[in-house]
Amino acid sequence: MGRELTEQELHNLAMNIVGRELEADGFEFMAINSKLKKNPQYVCLKEKLLHFIVVRNVEFPLDPREYDMELMQTVKDHALKFEAKTFYAGVGLSNAEDRGLPLYLDEEYIVDYQGLIEI
Repeated sequence: MGRELTEQELHNLAMNIVGRELEADGFEFMAINSKLKKNPQYVCLKEKLLHFIVVRNVEFPLDPREYDMELMQTVKDHALKFEAKTFYAGVGLSNAEDRGLPLYLDEEYIVDYQGLIEI
């Protein structure tokens, strides 16, 4: 068994999953911030509109669609100054062999990501 993924590695994994989808959807990346607790993670442009996107990895069995309302309101207030839309992207990550176990380096995992939630 490999070593357990760190919080930063889980965060980066969630960001990669969301980032690939944003790219596929035609978003243009203006800024990317992968430091933990720095929000938003992505500032993107699509159809001349600015988008602030907060990404969170959510551990099983928590619901990846549920978010911290206070945090998201803070980000939204900031986004409004830039006439930007605010979105939350929760990515549920769990061990493919046993959802109760942590994620390990180079082992399979399950992704529960259902897209952007507009705030």
